[in-house]
Amino acid sequence: MSGTFLGMPGNFPKNAAEAVQNSQLRFNLRKATHTIRDKRAAVVGELPDWQELRAAGKAIKDHTLRHLDRYLLQLEEAVTRAGGTVHWARDAAEANRIVADLVKATGETEVVKVKSMATQEIGLNEALAEEGVTAYETDLAELIVQLGDDFPSHILVPAIHRNRSEIREIFLREMPEAPDGLSDDPAALAEAARLHLRERFLKSKVAISGANFMIAETGTLVVLESEGNGRMCLTLPRTLISVVGIEKLLPTWRDLEVFLQLLPRSSTGERMNPYTSMWTGSVEGQDFHLVLLDNGRTGVLADEVGRQALRCIRCSACLNVCPVYERAGGHAYGSVYPGPIGAILTPQLRGMSSDLDASLPFASSLCGACYDVCPVAIDIPEVLVDLRAKAPHGAAERAGMKAAGWVLNSERRLGAAQRLASGMRRFVLKRRLPGPLAAWTDTRDVPDIPEESFRDWWERNERA
Repeated sequence: MSGTFLGMPGNFPKNAAEAVQNSQLRFNLRKATHTIRDKRAAVVGELPDWQELRAAGKAIKDHTLRHLDRYLLQLEEAVTRAGGTVHWARDAAEANRIVADLVKATGETEVVKVKSMATQEIGLNEALAEEGVTAYETDLAELIVQLGDDFPSHILVPAIHRNRSEIREIFLREMPEAPDGLSDDPAALAEAARLHLRERFLKSKVAISGANFMIAETGTLVVLESEGNGRMCLTLPRTLISVVGIEKLLPTWRDLEVFLQLLPRSSTGERMNPYTSMWTGSVEGQDFHLVLLDNGRTGVLADEVGRQALRCIRCSACLNVCPVYERAGGHAYGSVYPGPIGAILTPQLRGMSSDLDASLPFASSLCGACYDVCPVAIDIPEVLVDLRAKAPHGAAERAGMKAAGWVLNSERRLGAAQRLASGMRRFVLKRRLPGPLAAWTDTRDVPDIPEESFRDWWERNERA
């Protein structure tokens, strides 16, 4: 799997420690996430059957994942029948090669893109650049990130870490069409982006998209967006290439109704999104290619606890309520999938062989807010705890856990250890423990050890 932010430090704690020192970043994140979460709470509160919808979304996704092989073949048949071409990609390298070959076959050297997490995951823009093809992002937030030579930091709002003054400076520096007197008024910034993109839309012959959902029954792909750039990309170019993770599947057209209620409310706090684009195969003479991306997903599917991460519909609700994300920001996660969902999805897709990926399951307070807002009821804390157990641990930690297990497994040994701790309480350092325990006290105070254990107190008072 690609998608690691090049140049990132070694692990989440180090990244987060640096991020929290940036007061402007913390201000931008707090303002944006609280605005979105408040809007979401208002529109979700309007639905008396929200919990029933949530349960239905979970059930549909679980059913689909159990029968994913059958539904993927059904989708391929439906897309092919409608004039499209289906390609299967085992990993990022294969997906990038397929897309690059398709673009080069058209003779074009430029493409426009609809916002797509899957193409960010595989590093498609960079792979196309190596083949002499320039990819232009058309989503406003993605455009800001691209022009600023930056990384996305949020699933829904990639430029959430930027305020409008910073965006104005990026536009003045990177947009030849931007007027000299450009202000930081949102309407003015949007108009500058519109003028910048208009020519791209009209002259590009190839577009690349992802999809929010795929319908196995009809072969239909669905994209939800708020700006209209997606509609332009999906309809104007002569060739459309969609790169979609295999988990984005829904069995029937009827199932889509549930998710068209869940997703807009959970992501943007809207009752419905402004643009819902649907297409089936090649339409109006357009050449359509669907690239079905695995890139580690079948491995996740095999994990009984972790597979629930594949239910994710990329709404980002978990990011907007997460106290860790709000303070550390998305870049600290070193992945295109930040926040709570990234902390469980990235280590499963990439493995935990690197220090960064092994640290991600610990990037959480386990408060459970992410589970409460998830529209498909992914129990993120459960998966985090499971991944923590699977993460590599140092020799000292393994020895400590083994010793703790030996003590806790015996009532007699536990009682003796408690009495020993009480007797040695005056020798325990209050600020920082020695040796391997030092890291634990970097962020915690050593608790006071009582003069007497509860066990001894209970026995003494029972005799009295």
